[in-house]
Amino acid sequence: MTHAQPHAPRHAAHHAPQHVADSSSQAEILDLDAEVLAGHIATITAWLPIEAAPREVVDLGCGTGTGTFALLARFPEAHVTAVDSSAEHLHRLREKACAMGLQERVRTVQADLDAADWPDLGTPDLIWASASMHHMADPDRALRHVHDTLAPGGLFAVVELAGFPRFLPESAPEDRPGLEDRCHAATDHFHAEHAPHRGADWGPMLTAAGFALEGERTITVIIDGSRTEAIGRYALGTLQRIRGAAANALAPEDLAALDQLLDAGSPHSILRRTDLVVRTERSVWAARRTHPATKQS
Repeated sequence: MTHAQPHAPRHAAHHAPQHVADSSSQAEILDLDAEVLAGHIATITAWLPIEAAPREVVDLGCGTGTGTFALLARFPEAHVTAVDSSAEHLHRLREKACAMGLQERVRTVQADLDAADWPDLGTPDLIWASASMHHMADPDRALRHVHDTLAPGGLFAVVELAGFPRFLPESAPEDRPGLEDRCHAATDHFHAEHAPHRGADWGPMLTAAGFALEGERTITVIIDGSRTEAIGRYALGTLQRIRGAAANALAPEDLAALDQLLDAGSPHSILRRTDLVVRTERSVWAARRTHPATKQS
C-alpha cells in the first residue's frame, strides 16, 4: 500500500541510516494498516464488479502486501504480481507469502512507476492500486500505462484514502483540545506541494485515459480503539509521520503537546489512552478497459 518512489542509490543503505529507519517505520505502519483495516479492505475487494474471477492480478505500489494478500484471499485461483520501488517492502512481502504458504502465487517486481517505461507485468485481468496513484508524478501517463497493460475487459481498481486517519476525541489532549485537527491542517501545505493529486476525483481521469467507469464508492471507517492494542501503535506511528510534515507549521505549544503524545514513556502517551477511535474514509473507483469491439473512439 505504499507509493512508488525513485530508487535510492545502491550505496544509500551504507551512508544513510535515517533512510533505513524511515523505510522500516513506514513498513511497520503499512503492516498495522493491514491489521487494523483488514475488514474494510475485504469489503472493497468483495464490492469490485468482477465479470469472471481473475487469474492474473497486479498490485501497483504494493507496500508490504496489504492488497496483495487481500486479493489472494478474495480470488483463490489468482496469481499476484506485486510491484513497489522499495526492496525492503518487497522482502517483507515475500517473507509473509512464504510464512502463509503462498509463495507460488506471488511474484515481486521492484520498479519505479514514475519511469517512462514500465517493466513487463504480463496481461493481467485485474490491476489494484491502493494509496499509490496520488503519488505519481504524472498520473495521466500512469493511467495510460495501466490501460495498455490490462487485458481487454480487465478491471482497474483505484483505492485512495481521505488523508491520514484520525484517532483522538475533539477534547484531547486535555491541555490542547483540538490538537489533531490542527496537526492535519498543518500538513495541508506540505501535501499540496508533495502530493498534489491527493483527494483527486479519479473518475474523469480514468475516463480520459480510455477506461469505462463502472462504479465508485466511499467507505466510512470507524473502529473502536478498545478492540485491539494494535490501534494504539497505529495511532502512534501515524502521528509520528504527521509530525514530520506538520512540525514547522505548528505552534510551539501544540508541538510540545504532540511530542508528549508521541513519547511512549510519558503518562500522556497516546499508547496509554483508552478513548481512541480510528476514523477515516476510503474511496474506490472501478474502471474497465473496454473490449476492442466496444471501445469508444
